[in-house]
Amino acid sequence: MHVALLDILRCPFCGAAMSIVENDALVLDGEQLTEGVLGCECCAYPVVAGIPVMIADEATRRAMHTLEDGRPEDALLCLLGLSEDAARRERFRSLMERGDATYREALEVLCEDAEGTYFLYRFTDATHLTAEALLRAIAQEGWPVQGRTLDLCGGSGHLTRVLTSLMSPGGTPSATVIADVYFWKLWLASRFTAPSAWPVCCDANGPLPFARDTFSTVVLADAYPYIWHKRQLAEEMMRLAGRDGVVVMPHLHSSLGENFSAGDTLTPAAYQSLFAPAGACLFSDQRMRDDVIERRVVDLSLDVSPEELGDEPELTLIATTRIDLFRRYEVPDAYEVTGELAVNPLYRIEPTGGSSLLTLTFPTPEYEEEFGECRRYLPDHVTVQADLSGPIVREAFGSQYRELRDRRVLIDAPVKYY
Repeated sequence: MHVALLDILRCPFCGAAMSIVENDALVLDGEQLTEGVLGCECCAYPVVAGIPVMIADEATRRAMHTLEDGRPEDALLCLLGLSEDAARRERFRSLMERGDATYREALEVLCEDAEGTYFLYRFTDATHLTAEALLRAIAQEGWPVQGRTLDLCGGSGHLTRVLTSLMSPGGTPSATVIADVYFWKLWLASRFTAPSAWPVCCDANGPLPFARDTFSTVVLADAYPYIWHKRQLAEEMMRLAGRDGVVVMPHLHSSLGENFSAGDTLTPAAYQSLFAPAGACLFSDQRMRDDVIERRVVDLSLDVSPEELGDEPELTLIATTRIDLFRRYEVPDAYEVTGELAVNPLYRIEPTGGSSLLTLTFPTPEYEEEFGECRRYLPDHVTVQADLSGPIVREAFGSQYRELRDRRVLIDAPVKYY
């Protein structure tokens, strides 16, 4: 945790600013707080593995007391949910001792259900492509990334990585916070997916632990239907974005359409009403995906009414009083590599002499049913004029490189992701 986070961090209960408690748990290296305790006028919260945990529950209290007893590794295992599972705990310890563990390996230990599959292949599913294009589009306006950005319910950091790459008008990366209720997801994000972001563990069903008017952009992708206290969260997000910020909510599930894992959905009119004070506009997710995939544009001049959405299953909501945001944008090319160049893991690779045959292979029938729209840009088979058995470098693909990147056969993955 960077100590500058204290400038915006607030207790979710009393609203007071936080300060570092001087005790034996404190591990402070320059401006980085690795382990320790934060206090306010009513509560104390642990910082474990650089992640402040702004939640008051039994697991958090146990982790804090363990930390104060001089056992930071046990505090980490407690918050990762591994304390009571000896087999998974030892697998995790073995991975960490190696020093070269990947996101994929750590994910297999920390998440044993279908959400792990969703996270592993997240970078190239159609909903992520659309959300990424939307964020890159609005960043062209300048002011949405002029200040801090927040990825709320950010999971293990896939969209957070996009936010950290966006440049402010001054040419510096956006200062980004990722917040989620699940500590293990934030641990993965801080270690692999978005290490430059500031992680904060908090519950979006309660008041958010940040000062008013803190962020120029607040993003909440996919998760809002799973929040029970929707009215409170809408007010909180508008509080954080302030009068001059923007709330961006890609891929909202509508109660009028059929969705996989729909959650507790509302109608488009109800979503819009919750964010009406901030000038909420609605957009068809299907139209936005079509524009991104087929025309490489994001057209925010094409907002629609709830009636026009009808029974479409998904929509995007953008709330801001800055009407200059609502225009047409070209999606910028992104061919540079900020992490590691990798073959999309949905492909099975078969070496054929100096070439490689790639075959699109879905991990499960359920995944294919939910995310099969990726076939619109991922070919079933493709022959690459390169040997992919060793390190993958851009120069090996020659004239194929741009098309392979455009179609997401090749991706810019975080270091040690796969």
